[in-house]
Amino acid sequence: MSYNNFLYLLNDALKNNHIELALSSVETFRAVDIADVLTQLSVQQSQLLLTHLPERAYVFSYLPPVEQVKLAKAMPRNILAEIIGEMSSDKRADVFKCLDQDQQNALLPALAQAEREDIRQLSSYLEGTAGAIMSSEYATLKPNMMVKDAIKMLRFEAPDTETIYFAYVLDEARKILGVLSLKQLILAPEEQNINEFMETNVLTAYVDTDQDEVAKTISRYDLLALPIIDHQNMMVGIVTYDDAMDVASEEATEDFLKVGAVNASSKLSIKSAPILQLYQKRVFWLVFLVFGSLLSGIGIAHYEDVISQNLVLVFFLPLLVGSGGNAGSQSSTLMVRALATGDVQFKDWFHLLGRESLVALCLGGTMAIAVSLLGYFRGNEMVALVLALSMMGIVLMGCLIGMSLPFILNKAGLDPASASAPLVTSICDATGVLVYLFIASIILF
Repeated sequence: MSYNNFLYLLNDALKNNHIELALSSVETFRAVDIADVLTQLSVQQSQLLLTHLPERAYVFSYLPPVEQVKLAKAMPRNILAEIIGEMSSDKRADVFKCLDQDQQNALLPALAQAEREDIRQLSSYLEGTAGAIMSSEYATLKPNMMVKDAIKMLRFEAPDTETIYFAYVLDEARKILGVLSLKQLILAPEEQNINEFMETNVLTAYVDTDQDEVAKTISRYDLLALPIIDHQNMMVGIVTYDDAMDVASEEATEDFLKVGAVNASSKLSIKSAPILQLYQKRVFWLVFLVFGSLLSGIGIAHYEDVISQNLVLVFFLPLLVGSGGNAGSQSSTLMVRALATGDVQFKDWFHLLGRESLVALCLGGTMAIAVSLLGYFRGNEMVALVLALSMMGIVLMGCLIGMSLPFILNKAGLDPASASAPLVTSICDATGVLVYLFIASIILF
């Protein structure tokens, strides 16, 4: 059966209130796949199917934020409160932050007190920090427990924790004394004290640590979860590896959009975002770059006499300027990625400057040979010389600009990804025009 036929039959079952038939049609689907199906249905039908699903909270957590808000508005308050209450703490807080103030005020009284306090606490952390993505559901143990007692406690805590693969040993002030893996507990003798083999050198992060740094820590040390502490060193939550993957995906998406000179977040949907929002996200950089391109016009106007007496130069202007922009964009992309992964740091700038200069001269020399041949056949040997020298100079300048701009932005505390391809290209275009026409004025006059 095709997917379209499946959706048609599912729609028909829901319209006729055949709930059992609708549930049986998706019983073999995974939660994330059911969430995709719900996005293809009307709000009323999505709500009807969702409220009867056995893992409704799990499915609801996979829906895009926009769909979650739509369903939240359509659901009765008690049903929404039940679903929110069944969700994990971090997902619950994410949904709560997507709701408007009126919806939040209506939802909170319907939740249990513990859930209300948990939502308020997790929602209070700034977006982009460890506190905003952490879960408050984690396994804990008391110091000096026997292994058999620790396993019993984990069995008791398991239904309400994000993961039991690691358990954290806390003192009465909730400060971390050590961490144990489930494997260690299973393999240890039942009468052994957990203090004897727990890992006491525990990696942690503060609640206000940037989420990107948290994701990098989890990736670097191959952690399943990273404990999060406040500034009193009390443990308040964990960030799991799947949360870190989400962060990495968001950061990569945002960097990709910035490289395209789009002021957009990772949550922007080009399919569903309002036209006005798409316009607002793109117009600033485009208008800014329009005025940036005037620099090229100023350069051309300054060398108007050179151009008027050597019209053949105009034929090669787009070729040379475009080559500089392309070379700069390549260098910028490589540097932005290297800075994002930690492969290079600001102290490496001068070392990389020399390496990039050598690479740029090799690239420029190769391209100069090709363009000089065109210049010879289109003009003469002097035009060929101008083109060869200009190509080498323009490519060299483009590469150095593209490499240096991300470093400068990073040193200034700005996002290196803001050194977008359009920005680098505009700067290289203006520089290329000046280099080309300056060399032409020296040689041809």
